[in-house]
Amino acid sequence: MKNKKDSIQQIIRSDIVNGLIKPGQKLPSIRMQSQRFGCSLNTIIGVYQELENQYLIYSRPKSGYFVVAREALLPLLQTKRIDFASAAPDPTSISQIDFRQCLNKAMELFETSIFTYPDPQGLLSLRQEIVKLFQQQQVFPSAQQVFIFSGAQQALHLLAGMPFPNGKTNILVEQPTYWGMLAAIKTQRQTVIGIERTPDGIDWVTLERHFQSNNIKFFYTIPRFHNPLGTSYTAEDKQRLAELAKANDVYIVEDDFLADLETNSKADPIHAYKGAGHVIYLRSFSKVMLPGLRIAAAAVPDSFIPILQWHKHTADLSTSVLSQGVLEIYMKSGMYAHHAKRMKSLYNHRIKHLREVSQRLLPKECLYTIQSCGGLFASIQLPDSIDTEDLVKRLENRGVDVLAADKQFLSSFPKLNLLRLSIIRSDEQAIEEGIRIIAEEMERVQHTNNFPKPFFRL
Repeated sequence: MKNKKDSIQQIIRSDIVNGLIKPGQKLPSIRMQSQRFGCSLNTIIGVYQELENQYLIYSRPKSGYFVVAREALLPLLQTKRIDFASAAPDPTSISQIDFRQCLNKAMELFETSIFTYPDPQGLLSLRQEIVKLFQQQQVFPSAQQVFIFSGAQQALHLLAGMPFPNGKTNILVEQPTYWGMLAAIKTQRQTVIGIERTPDGIDWVTLERHFQSNNIKFFYTIPRFHNPLGTSYTAEDKQRLAELAKANDVYIVEDDFLADLETNSKADPIHAYKGAGHVIYLRSFSKVMLPGLRIAAAAVPDSFIPILQWHKHTADLSTSVLSQGVLEIYMKSGMYAHHAKRMKSLYNHRIKHLREVSQRLLPKECLYTIQSCGGLFASIQLPDSIDTEDLVKRLENRGVDVLAADKQFLSSFPKLNLLRLSIIRSDEQAIEEGIRIIAEEMERVQHTNNFPKPFFRL
C-alpha cells in the first residue's frame, strides 16, 4: 500500500511540476482522485496531507485543496539535476593539478612550435606515442600512418567529403548512429544509406547486398559500446566485417571512441582482423581526457596518406600544438594510463548499476539495450503510446535530463521510440533516483492516457 501511495503522490506532484495543475488552482476532490487511481479515500487523504506537509498544496476549510502560489512553489520544486543526456566527462573526473602540470610543461617544451605552423598530420613525437597506445588494442600502424585531428568530428567531416581510393561515392551507416556522423555527411552533401542495427547486431544479407550493389565508399560503424545502443559486435562479427570489406573493396571507418573502457582483454577492434588494409581506425580522447583539448587520432592505410594530408592541411593547417603537447606529456608520464584505468572501473560500475536498477524498476519490454558491463550508453524503448518529446519535457521538469534518439536516425529511416541514457555524469545515487523518476513519469502517462492495463510494475 505504501508503494501505491508514494506512486500516487509522485504523479500528483508531477502534475503540479508540469503545469497540468496551475498555482492557485483547486485540486480534484478526494473522491475523484480515489476513482482515478482506484484506491481508497483514506489513501488520497494521506497523499494530500503529505503534499501539504511539503508545502506544495494547502487546504481551505469546506473548499478543498489548492496548489500554492508560484512564488512559493518554485523554490520547493528546484532539484539537483540528474544528467542522463551528456556525453562529456564530469569536470571533477580529472585532476586539475595534473592537467595544469602537463599544460605548463607543454608550454615549456613546445614554446618554439607554438609560433610556427607544424606538420598538419600532427607532432611526430605524439604520433609515436599514439602508435604505442594503438598497439595495446592490437592495431599496429607506423607513425606515418597516424594522423592527429582537431577532434573526432573533424576526422569524420573530412572522411565524409574526400575521395577514397576505391573511387566509390556512397556512405553506409548503422541506424541509429552517432548524430555527428550524420551531420557531417549532410553538410558534405553526400549520399547516405542506412542499415538497421539492433540489440542482436546487423543483418548480414542486407549488409553484403549494400557492399556489392550500392557503390559504397565506406561503412561507418561503432563496433564497441555503440552510441546510442551501448552494444558491441562479437569477435566473429568483426572478423566477418573485415573480410566482407576487403572482398568488396569497401572501406570501414571504425569509430572506436570508447576503446579505453573495454573490460574484455580479448575484444579486439575490426582493424586487428584480416582486411585491415580496408579499415580506418579512429580514436577520440574526449571521454577519458578533456573534450576541450579537441584531439583525436586515426590509423589509415598507406594509400590514404597523401590525399588525407592535403585535406587535413586545407581544413586547419595544423591541430593545436599546445593540445597535442599536453596529451603527449600526459601519456608519457603514465597519467593517461592511470586515469583511463580509473575511468574504466568507475563507468563499468555505473553501467552495471544502471542495468540492475532498470531491470528492477522498468518494464521488461522497455529494456532495449541495457548492458551488463562496459561503455557509457544504454537505450530504453518506449511504447508507441508514449510521446517521446512530451516525456522528455516532463522528465526535464522533474530534474532528469535524457536524450531522445530521433536525431540519431536518418530522416528517411524508420525511427524507434528510444531514449538514450548516459552514465558519464551520474553516480549510483543519481542513477537510482533518475530511473525511479522515469518509471514514475511513464506510469503517470499510463494513468493520463487511461490505458486498460498498466505496463509498469508497482
